[in-house]
Amino acid sequence: MNDFPSTPYKRGKIFAKTGLKVGTNYARHYLDSLRGKPADRASLHRNTAEDMMKEFTRLRGTALKIAQAMSIDQGMLPEEFSRVMSRSQHQVPPIQRALVRSVIRQELGDYPEKIFATFDTKAFAAASIGQVHKATLKDGRKVAVKIQYPGMRETISTDLGLAKALFKRFVAKGSDINPYFDEIRETLLMETDYRHEGETLDRFHARYESDQFTTPVWIPEYSTERVLTMSFLEGDHADPFLERNPTQEERNHYGQLLWDFFHLQVESHAEIHADTHPGNFVLTDDGRLGIIDFGCVKTFPADFFRDYLMLLPTHLKRDEEEILKLYYRLGVLNGDPAKNKREKEYYEFSMNYGFTFAMPYMNDTFDFADPEFAALLKGFTRNVPISNEPRGNRHFLYSTRVHVGLYHLLMKLGATVNIGESRERIERVLHQYEEEAIKAKS
Repeated sequence: MNDFPSTPYKRGKIFAKTGLKVGTNYARHYLDSLRGKPADRASLHRNTAEDMMKEFTRLRGTALKIAQAMSIDQGMLPEEFSRVMSRSQHQVPPIQRALVRSVIRQELGDYPEKIFATFDTKAFAAASIGQVHKATLKDGRKVAVKIQYPGMRETISTDLGLAKALFKRFVAKGSDINPYFDEIRETLLMETDYRHEGETLDRFHARYESDQFTTPVWIPEYSTERVLTMSFLEGDHADPFLERNPTQEERNHYGQLLWDFFHLQVESHAEIHADTHPGNFVLTDDGRLGIIDFGCVKTFPADFFRDYLMLLPTHLKRDEEEILKLYYRLGVLNGDPAKNKREKEYYEFSMNYGFTFAMPYMNDTFDFADPEFAALLKGFTRNVPISNEPRGNRHFLYSTRVHVGLYHLLMKLGATVNIGESRERIERVLHQYEEEAIKAKS
């Protein structure tokens, strides 16, 4: 990509162009409806979303991160937008090689061919904030070098302000989207500090490195805030793994590791790897689950995390009284469903969604290849009762992203996993929260 917009001015022009295109699309649709022409609002939403994604892909950074976050939130955007925005982590074009060399020189003090024994200037992975290159250190170690696109951190505030104005066109009038954008801003500030990511990688390596899990090793002497160097993990991501036509036993093995890794995090530290994209996991030849990309790691507030976990047992028991209390505390409901038709619709939708989401925990094993389960989950995304109205605590942006991403990965693998131990882990965490609450009162 030769014309990468790294300055606030260039990025502002693209946002303005996008906003003008969006406004024109909807104005034309409104005029057509006044003239009695057939209105296809779904096509309007889809075409507008495609226009936005084209420009967001040019911008990368904040714009793509917002697209990722908003695509998960049920009801934040029209369904057609969510479908298009959900592609935001795929097929991001790399920046030009000369710019890669320039970033390395600026951050590490010299050009890559002087610093590394070998350095592949063609990126093997590119995402919203940076891209990754294979290299070899002069001592022979194979490494992955992640390079941040220019201007990412410096343009966060400007991009968020421009994007907020753009997204306000698609949510219900009077909706408060500020908490969601605050959450995205805080996460972006962490993700654009590669030294912070390196320190997080160190913690996860110390915590989880075993015969089941592995992570890269951070190499701080070849890292800065904008360049992250770590050992290279050999193995396949989900797609090439599935292309080999693995046995069901192999699918179940790696699916179980994914399931266990998520629940180990829940029990151990409530510090969660919050980017369950298939490209962030490596299925190693020695049978371990490799976890990479530690930019988006969330530590959720205790009160939110307790209530979020409580959604599981309350839905399993179908305890509607407790479910209602949790929905109020978590911001899922804004009023009394017994008195307000809109709230009743959202309450019934949320309960049914919650019951479906809890289904894997009902028995000791669960088959994520079950087509009925896949159809149920897919059906909910098509039947959000209140379109364009954001609901829920800001932390749902990432807790939901983790859980939904985990389910989608397991469905992709077609894995059957053992559930019993994970239920017990969640019960232990909730019991610990209960004990801490009792101590706080005494």
